[in-house]
Amino acid sequence: MAGATGPKRQDTRKFFENLSGAGKCIAVLTSGGDAQGMNGAVRAVVRMGIYVGAKVYFIHEGYQGMVDGGDYIKEATWESVSSVLQVGGTVIGSARCKEFRSHEGRLKAAHNLVQRGITYLCVIGGDGSLTGANLFREEWSGLLNELIEQGLIDEEAARSHSQLHIVGMVGSIDNDFCGTDMTIGTDSALHRIIEVVDAIMTTAQSHQRTFVLEVMGRHCGYLALVSALACGADWVFIPEMPPEDGWEDNMCQKLSESRSRGSRLNIIIVAEGATDRQGQHITSDLVKKLVVSHLGFDTRVTILGHVQRGGTPSAFDRILASRMGVEAVLALLEASTDTPACVVSLVGNQAVRLPLMECVQMTQEVQKAMDEKKFDEAVRLRGRSFENNLSTYRLLASQTARSDLQNSSFNVAVMNVGAPAAGMNAAVRSAVRVGITEGHKMFAVNDGFEGFYKGQIKEIKWGDVGGWTGQGGSLLGTKRTLPAKHLDEIAEQMRIHNITALLVIGGFEAFESLLELYEARANYKEFCIPMCILPATISNNVPGTDHSLGADTSLNAIVETCDRIKQSASGTKRRVFIIETMGGYCGYLATVGGLAAGADTVYIYEEPFDIRDLQANVEHLTQKMKTSIQRGLVLRNENCNENFTTDFIYQLYSEEGRGVFDCRKNILGHMQQGGAPSPFDRNFGTKVAAKAIQWITQTLKESYKEGRVFTNSEDTACLLGMRRRAMVFQPVAQLREETDFVHRIPKEQWWLKLRPLMKILAKYKTSYDVSDAGQLEHVTRVRPKENDASAAI
Repeated sequence: MAGATGPKRQDTRKFFENLSGAGKCIAVLTSGGDAQGMNGAVRAVVRMGIYVGAKVYFIHEGYQGMVDGGDYIKEATWESVSSVLQVGGTVIGSARCKEFRSHEGRLKAAHNLVQRGITYLCVIGGDGSLTGANLFREEWSGLLNELIEQGLIDEEAARSHSQLHIVGMVGSIDNDFCGTDMTIGTDSALHRIIEVVDAIMTTAQSHQRTFVLEVMGRHCGYLALVSALACGADWVFIPEMPPEDGWEDNMCQKLSESRSRGSRLNIIIVAEGATDRQGQHITSDLVKKLVVSHLGFDTRVTILGHVQRGGTPSAFDRILASRMGVEAVLALLEASTDTPACVVSLVGNQAVRLPLMECVQMTQEVQKAMDEKKFDEAVRLRGRSFENNLSTYRLLASQTARSDLQNSSFNVAVMNVGAPAAGMNAAVRSAVRVGITEGHKMFAVNDGFEGFYKGQIKEIKWGDVGGWTGQGGSLLGTKRTLPAKHLDEIAEQMRIHNITALLVIGGFEAFESLLELYEARANYKEFCIPMCILPATISNNVPGTDHSLGADTSLNAIVETCDRIKQSASGTKRRVFIIETMGGYCGYLATVGGLAAGADTVYIYEEPFDIRDLQANVEHLTQKMKTSIQRGLVLRNENCNENFTTDFIYQLYSEEGRGVFDCRKNILGHMQQGGAPSPFDRNFGTKVAAKAIQWITQTLKESYKEGRVFTNSEDTACLLGMRRRAMVFQPVAQLREETDFVHRIPKEQWWLKLRPLMKILAKYKTSYDVSDAGQLEHVTRVRPKENDASAAI
C-alpha cells in the first residue's frame, strides 16, 4: 500500500550529522516574478545552511545583484531572516536581468561568486530563472578559464572553485512547472482569489448579477481551474483546454439553466491567457458582452491582477517553503560532480528531487503542445494533479446522468459524523452532484447517526447543494453519536429508504462508526453494502491518511492568530506567548502550526517531555532575548500532558524568566473549527468526494446480484486516504491495527518527521533523519493511475 509506514528501520536510517557544511559557501537568490512563501524558503536555506556550519550569502535583486556584486552580495545571519516567514513577496528583492543573459554578464557574476568563495547556489524562481542557472553551471569551467586569462583570478582560485552546484526551488503563483504538484506561492494566490470570490458572491446574490473574474495565468490555467472548482463557478476558460466551437451558445444556455433553477448569481472565471480553438483571445470583456447581448443579465467584470501576488503566505506555502528550503540545503551538501542540477519539489506529500532540465523541457513541451493545438496532450503533460482537477470539474459541470447508468435505482446516503470541519460541505456537494451524474438517487442524513436512527433522511437534489462549497461548518448537521446502541433503528431506516450505499464524511468517530457497522454485518444484512469514509477533522488524527479535510483551514486560523500575537510581542519586546491549540491527543495542529508560525517550542503528547526539557526551553528563550529577536512563541497541544497544563507552563516560564522576559497565554479554542474553508480544503473535499462516489458506483455494480446489493467482504467498507503520493481505499478492518483507540490517534504519524525541522529552524541542536529525504528521480516516467496524490490541490 503506497506510503503505509512499516516498523522503524533503525539500520537503514541515515542522519544528516554526517553532512557538514564547514568551509562551504551557499548563496541564495530569488528571481523572476515574486511569489508568497519565497521568504520562508530563503529563511529555511539560511538557517539550515548556518546550522550545518556553512557560510550563507544573500544575493539581492536576483541575477542583477549577482552581476553587479558589491553590496548586493551580503553574508546572512540567523537574525537577518527573523520575522520574514509571514511576509509576502521576497525581502531580498527580485529583478528581471537582461545582462545575465549575455556571456559578459555571466562572466561578471562568476567573478563575484569566486571572490567570495561561493560554489553552492540556491535559486528560487520560475522556469526561466532555473534555465539561466543551469546554463551558468554548464559554462562555469569555461568562465573560470576566461577569468584566469584576464588575470582576474589565479589558478589556485579556479582549482578550489572548479565545481558550481545548483539546486532550484520553484516560486511561481501560476503553478506552471512540470514535475511538481505545487509551486511556492500557488496556494496563497488561491487564497487571494477565493477571498475576492467570496466577497463578490454576496453582492452578486443581492443584485442577481453575473460576474466575470479574470485571474492570472498567461500560459497556465491552474489558478483559474482550481478557483472555479473551489467556488463552484458556472464556466471556466483556460489556455490548456479551449472551449469547443459553439461555446458561446453552450455557455449562455448553462447560465440561463442555472438561473431557472433558482440561482441568483453566475460566476465565470477567465485565465488571462485563455483562447478559443482558433487561437483567438477570449477576454473578460468579450465574455461580458456575450452574456449581456444573449441573455440581458446584469454583468460585471473584475480583473484581480497583482492582488494575487500579494498578501501574507498561507500556512501551506510556509510549510512547503520551509520543507523545500531544508531539502535544498541537503541536496547541495550531497551534490557531487556527476549529479545534475536539480529542483526540489513536492509530489503528493513527499519531497522529491528532479533533474532541473527534465522539468524545464517538459514545461516547454506543454507550451509546444498548446501551440500545435494538441490540447489533450498539453493537459496530460501538466501532470496528474492538473488532469484530476480538470476531470473533476467536468464531472461536476455535466449535470446530466450518464446514459449507461440512467436511473441506476441505487440509493446512496451521505452524512457527517463527529465535530464540524471546514470542507465538509464542499465534499457533500461534490458527492451529491457526482452521484446524480452517475445515475444514483442521493439521500442526505441530518445530524449524524442520531438523525439516522430518528429517520431524519431525505432525498437531496442537484440544486439543494448550490453555493455549499464556500460554507464553513456542517450544513447537514453533525453529532458525535456512534451507531452501536441504535443498530436496530438504523437498519430499519435503511430498509425504509432502501439505502444501498453509504458515504460518511467525518473524523475519528466516523472511522469508529464504520468499524461498528462493518462488525455488525453478520447480524444485519442492511449493512452489507458499500460503505466509505472521507476523513474530515481539524485534528488530522484519523488513521490511513496523511491529510484530513478541515486541517488546512484550521492551520491557517492558527497561523493568522500567531502572526498577530507575534506582531504585538515585537512592539513590547521581551515577551513570550504561550498558545494552546486543539487536536485532542494529536499534535498535528500544534507541530505544523508551529512550523508555519515560526514557533520556538511546541509541546505535544507524542513526544514526551519532562521538567528538564521545560527548563532547557526557558534557558533557550533567555539566550534568544540577548539577540535582536526579543520575543518568543510557544505552542502547546491541549492534551500533551495532564500535569504540565497551559497554566503550569505559563507560571513556570513567568517565574523562571523573571527579569528577562514576561509571559502571556492564549487559548485559541473553537476559532480553530470555524471559518470559511481554505481553497485547499474546498478542492480536496470536492476531489475526494468525487473519487469516493466513483468507487461506490463501481462497488455497487460488482455487488449487485439477483436484484439486490449484497457485499460482506472487508474491502467494501473503506476509508479513502492520502498516503504519501497516492489516494488509497483502505479497508477499515485493516486500519484497526494501525490505531491507538485510547488516545484516538494513528500509531504512526508522518508529520512527526517535521519536528526536527521545526527545532532546527528555531536553533535547537537535534537529530534529523534524512533517509526520507528526496532521492533524485526522473520526471519523464508516467505515474500509474492510482498514484495520483491530489494533496497538491
